[in-house]
Amino acid sequence: MKKHHRELHPQAKRHRQPAVLAASLLTVLALPAGMAPATAENPAAPGDDTIINGGFASGLTGWKVTGKPASTTTEAIAGNAQLSQRLDADGTVTARQKTGSLAEGWWTVFARVKAEGTLGASRIGLKNCGVDGETVLPSTAQDGAWLQISADAYVSKGACEIVIETRGTAGDWAIVDDVTLTPGSVQRAVRGADLSNLAKNEDKGAVYFDARGKPVDAVEAFADGGANMVRLKVWVNPADGYNTTNEVVATAKRAKAAGMKVLVDFHYSDRWTDPGAQGTPAAWAGLSPQETADAVYAHTFEVLTALKDAGATADSVQVGNEINPGMLWPLGQTWDVNPADNVTGAQWDNLALFLSAGSRAAKDVSAGTDVILHLTNINNGIGGLTWWFDEVTKRGVRFDTIGLSYYGYWHGSMADLQNAITTLSARYDRDVIVVENSYPFTLDDDTVDPWENVIRSLSQLVPGYPATPEGQAANFRAVQDVVASAPGGRGIGVVSWEPAWTAVPGNGWDPADPTTGNAWENQAMFDFDGRALPVLQEFAPDPDVRR
Repeated sequence: MKKHHRELHPQAKRHRQPAVLAASLLTVLALPAGMAPATAENPAAPGDDTIINGGFASGLTGWKVTGKPASTTTEAIAGNAQLSQRLDADGTVTARQKTGSLAEGWWTVFARVKAEGTLGASRIGLKNCGVDGETVLPSTAQDGAWLQISADAYVSKGACEIVIETRGTAGDWAIVDDVTLTPGSVQRAVRGADLSNLAKNEDKGAVYFDARGKPVDAVEAFADGGANMVRLKVWVNPADGYNTTNEVVATAKRAKAAGMKVLVDFHYSDRWTDPGAQGTPAAWAGLSPQETADAVYAHTFEVLTALKDAGATADSVQVGNEINPGMLWPLGQTWDVNPADNVTGAQWDNLALFLSAGSRAAKDVSAGTDVILHLTNINNGIGGLTWWFDEVTKRGVRFDTIGLSYYGYWHGSMADLQNAITTLSARYDRDVIVVENSYPFTLDDDTVDPWENVIRSLSQLVPGYPATPEGQAANFRAVQDVVASAPGGRGIGVVSWEPAWTAVPGNGWDPADPTTGNAWENQAMFDFDGRALPVLQEFAPDPDVRR
């Protein structure tokens, strides 16, 4: 990405959605052919989990329709029957089915869905179970593609009701197919926030408040909201002195004190890295490939040792940031980024050498630290991602987890995201985490820092999600739900990118130029007055009431 340019809150209860527990980071539908539904963990004892007519081949047989019955029908598309709920006027329509006898424990309903209309209008859930659960259906207006969505519940009453409901205004609709019920739960394991810019923002005068206007510590605000991981980037020798070892250690200690895990994002540069920039640190210029690998090892080991010595051992580490084109150009390039230099063509062996050095350093400091390799540009097609991982895996690079950037206004639809998670996790036998995600709460620019926003026009928005506080919250939750519900069950969570980077003079995008501004403040999770926005509620954990 181009960086420059307990009791749940009532809203969280309203669309509570479960999450896949990750083995590494936290100790079949009409998607690609042959891919299985997300795997529910902690399976309960076998029970009668038969759903009558879950594919709607027999019309509405087995389903009870209430509200506006005429708004619920089945329709056949290309010979495949589907449940359709379409509101011709404001109101509610519900289709429900009581399950057979279910053993006590967690159960998850999966379905293939499409939906458009009012935010939060359509949902699927399990009711009258003991501890109920439901999930809002994400908008599929962006491309009209199917998504897999799940909702879980804890069954203590011997049975549940599967409920599919559209409650909204005229024109809202949902299409549902292939409803299945499976023992186990699906949870949002990682709910993270990248707070790399927080220290500088605070030093430049930023202040933060809760939704009522009471001053808060920003790190604690995310922890109190339910975030369980903080991501922090590291630069080698940045011009402004931030995002260095000392700064990372200080913020990591705050995160650990607040009960959160720490993900360290190594850029191996003096400034931003992304698909358009992977500059070598000035101090490493002119080194040979092996000497550069040695520098990668030493830098990684030094930072992670400092964290460990401070009692803030890194739980996860990114070896590189958005490294589709490689890193440490030109030595580690994956294509010829500058035909005029003396390094020609892709340098996969060098890149593998650098990645292996960073991975080895992380494991040498703490064997339990999860190593992530981070790519972006899902919108360019799954082939661009498998090409990259095929090259590094065949060279023996050791890593634990696949990281992705996903910004809906740049990187394709949520269906594209689900397909990437399912394909990559199956092909490489790794969990997948979205380590960068964001969405605007307004298209306005903060007058404190009138630097043109990266996302500033209606044409840039994801269809179905307005640039409002409510739209921002709904989009963040939808991305989390799509990741958690991905077929294969290995999408483990989402990290919001720089949600505390509000506009303050002197904290612009260029570390070498304090006059540059913040093009991101309209995507923060605090408004222009520093007050917490509703999106913070979407970090809230799902209830864990296993008895």
